[in-house]
Amino acid sequence: MKFRTTTALVSAFAALFAGHAAVADPVADFYKGKTFTILVGQEPGTGFDIYSRTLARHIGRYIPGNPQIVVQNMPGASGVNSFNWLYNIAPKDGTVMATSSQNVVMEPLMGNTSAKYDATKYIWIGNMEQSASVCGVTPEAGVTKFDEMLSKEVVFGATGPTGPLGQAARALNLLVGAKLKIIHGYKGSASVKLAMQNGEVKGICGLPWSTIKAFWKDELDAKRFLPIIQLSAKRMPELGPIAHIDDYVKSDEQRQMVELIFGQLVLGRVYATPPGVPAERIAALRKAFMATMADKEFLGDAEKTRIDIIPSTGEEVDALVKRFYATPPAIVEKVKETVGGGK
Repeated sequence: MKFRTTTALVSAFAALFAGHAAVADPVADFYKGKTFTILVGQEPGTGFDIYSRTLARHIGRYIPGNPQIVVQNMPGASGVNSFNWLYNIAPKDGTVMATSSQNVVMEPLMGNTSAKYDATKYIWIGNMEQSASVCGVTPEAGVTKFDEMLSKEVVFGATGPTGPLGQAARALNLLVGAKLKIIHGYKGSASVKLAMQNGEVKGICGLPWSTIKAFWKDELDAKRFLPIIQLSAKRMPELGPIAHIDDYVKSDEQRQMVELIFGQLVLGRVYATPPGVPAERIAALRKAFMATMADKEFLGDAEKTRIDIIPSTGEEVDALVKRFYATPPAIVEKVKETVGGGK
């Protein structure tokens, strides 16, 4: 009798442990007790930094195993340095993902030999915002409409020639004949903002509208920053009658070039991991990312921080990146001539 009872207990425990084994989560086991790093390719205080820190406050609840989330800044070469590190050095175990300005996605296509990565091979986790950008000036610029900049030179601040601020300004010069004098060398939009306040430069180009609304709101409300042209796939109702790049496009070829140069703005705040991360961890991170985008506490935090959340999935980002890389070579060459550097 005792033997049967003992056997029954052993059988019960075996069944219990078998049940636990059946529901064991190797992804949660991996992340438990680990640190998950969000790498930002821009300096602290920029829109990319603020978006990432807002994300970091919430996504840990949705990653299995609830790892500690940290944000690390790695500015340099307009974001290229961070994505070089992500592709070639970062651990390929799912413990790091990176974000940077949209130009990093396009740099290999544009022939930048300093971009040591294949953007089509990154594993895209998701996108927090489908952006549109704006060029704007201070009142000291002496212009109130973009048309005036076709004949009057205005000094604009930018990061490096390959950064989005410099590329947007250069594209306006070469595509539509604007007279923007571009001063390179600023660390990021926060540095250009300070330069505008100090009178060193009079404008900035290619700045996401979400960044302006969130972090330039005081200047915008006080009319110390005047939006002057929209650079986006479609017009933003919020900007009313302010000029749009489409107003100045004169041919199908130019339209295709504008799509490649400014269409990438849809990749507003994208996050990637390096190729080689195990598939089950990628699936978990993508699921956690989109769950965070729908989280009420996160959305409340985003509203308080004054950032727009217009998310898209990692799969959608991947498809868009591959579409850009399928652009006809002749158009790519024209775009490279337009935004490939210089003053």
